[in-house]
Amino acid sequence: MSRLKLLHTESSCGWGGQELRVLAEAQGMTRRGHEVWIGAPAESRIYREAAQRGLPAAALPIGRKSWTGFRALRRCIERLDPHIVNSHSSTDTWLAALTGLGRNHPPLVRTRHISAPIPQNPATRWLYRRATARVVTTGEALRIQVIEQTGTDPGRVCSVPTGIDLDVFKPGDRHAARSRLGLPIDAFTVGIVATLRSWKGHVHLVRAMAQVREVHLVIVGDGPLGEHIARQVEQSGLTARVTLAGHQADVVPWMHSLDVLALPSYANEGVPQAIMQAMACGLPVITTAAGGIGEIACDGVNALVVPMRDANAIAAAIARIKESPALRVRLGEAGLARAKAEFSIERMLDRMEAVFSRAISETVS
Repeated sequence: MSRLKLLHTESSCGWGGQELRVLAEAQGMTRRGHEVWIGAPAESRIYREAAQRGLPAAALPIGRKSWTGFRALRRCIERLDPHIVNSHSSTDTWLAALTGLGRNHPPLVRTRHISAPIPQNPATRWLYRRATARVVTTGEALRIQVIEQTGTDPGRVCSVPTGIDLDVFKPGDRHAARSRLGLPIDAFTVGIVATLRSWKGHVHLVRAMAQVREVHLVIVGDGPLGEHIARQVEQSGLTARVTLAGHQADVVPWMHSLDVLALPSYANEGVPQAIMQAMACGLPVITTAAGGIGEIACDGVNALVVPMRDANAIAAAIARIKESPALRVRLGEAGLARAKAEFSIERMLDRMEAVFSRAISETVS
């Protein structure tokens, strides 16, 4: 397709799968010859990361709804004159939508990454039905949620799951990874790779660890629940069996070190990148049906799917995989096959290019 100029807006100052997708998509589109900008608060992690990854970034005061943020974003759009504005959080979506009132403006594509409830009011219905040219969700369950909760035309809402780099996330040497990272070489190892937020289920995973023996837990990530999780580990007497790895820029060796990935989320999920990454590395997965997880994690096929907020069920699933090497291999092989068939970043980029092309052509016509 012809070269596009894209402006991604992100008002969140958080850090997790959503922000990583924005950057990965921007880098992928840049490799394809498009011009891609990131518009975000100067204090946000994504703004700093964009610069480190060689992506042009505009510092915008859009962390909250304000006239200052509105005017700054409007000036940015006028200066860059992008073909598409792609918003990613609520605040920047509202600001971007309002900049288009009463003037010629680029079409707005709203990407919705999580399954949090959508406000039920006329303003929100206007935002989804009229102000956005297209709505993209990271999973089919989220697509259905948008349609049902906003009344948006189903033809304007599409699911484009996050893609991952299958040349980076692939099976590796578990022994070598553990040696490199200083983890117990022979211990059965469960890991969770996620921002330390309540709904990711870390608390329930740690409780499950208290019920299983001869298992080591690796927690990769940081976030607002960090201190609470550290206290829980200590108070549960699990310090010797838990590695709190903190934030890791490169999670590949940590994935390679695991026997199984656990992500017992109970809310707000789209289709988590950590699960796709684990499957691409040939790992079995223990998870729940939160959000869009069920679209990639099939119980007994490539994962064990347990009830939400159920430490007993998590513990039973860990024990089941630990005690059955054959099950571990079967689940891992099935996940790897699905990752190769469906999870590539190139597939995501193809589909996003198609979304942008349709939004532009319909706006012009």
